[in-house]
Amino acid sequence: MMDDLLRVFGLVLIIEALLPFISPRAYRQAVAQLALTPDSRMRGIALAVLLLGLALWVWG
Repeated sequence: MMDDLLRVFGLVLIIEALLPFISPRAYRQAVAQLALTPDSRMRGIALAVLLLGLALWVWG
């Protein structure tokens, strides 16, 4: 179980680091655009991603 969690955590770190490694400029633009996103929209997107992750975790 712990090995699986460490592998999943490693995969998350790899995925999170891909865009800044491949294209730092695009990453900065994405972060700047994200900063301009209204709170309500960001919460809606975060809730959808959270529910998707929870569903994958429970039924995966």
